[in-house]
This record gives sequence, structure tokens and C-alpha cells, in this order.
Amino acid sequence: MRTSTTLRRTAAVMLSAAALTATVGAAPAAAATVGATGTAPTCVAGWVTKGTITQTGHARNDCSYRVRVKIVWAFGADGPCHTLNPGDRATSKVAIQPRRFDGINNC
Repeated sequence: MRTSTTLRRTAAVMLSAAALTATVGAAPAAAATVGATGTAPTCVAGWVTKGTITQTGHARNDCSYRVRVKIVWAFGADGPCHTLNPGDRATSKVAIQPRRFDGINNC
């Protein structure tokens, strides 16, 4: 009897975790809309160039509309928000270590 109750509780916890994962997994689809927080639209290009001591994150607006984006860095503060008209570019420079370029997000 005790094993049956434990199995039911374990199953309930696993179902709850699966439902939460499914909900979180659906979030990036909404992020592609203009003005949403999260990943920038696919028409915004992002890349990094690395020097000896610093690295520079780049963002370029290839969209047909204005976007507000920031360059995202791991292990520290992200770059500031930039308003980019079509064709505009923005950069953010940080130390090469321990930072890592994590992409472009809306802001």
C-alpha cells in the first residue's frame, strides 16, 4: 500500500514537471513578436569578434522595422538597450574571460 502511494505521488510530481517544462518550452515562440522580451527577432543578426584581451558583441537590424535590443553576455552584466532602425548596428565590448557571448535579446 505504501509503495502504491509513493508511486502515485512520484507520478504526480513528474506530470507536474512535464507540464511546467511544456509551458516554459512554449515561451520562445512568443518571443519572436515585436516588443516581447527574450530572444530578438530572427531578422536581427548577432555575432562576436574576439581580440587578445576583449571581445565585442555586434547586433545589426536587418528587419524592415525599428527594434530595441541588447547584447547578452554570460557571467556578468548585459550590454545596454539600443534602439536600432533598419540597417543600424550596435556593439558591446567586454573582457575576453570569463565572459561568453550569449546572443541578442529584445529589451
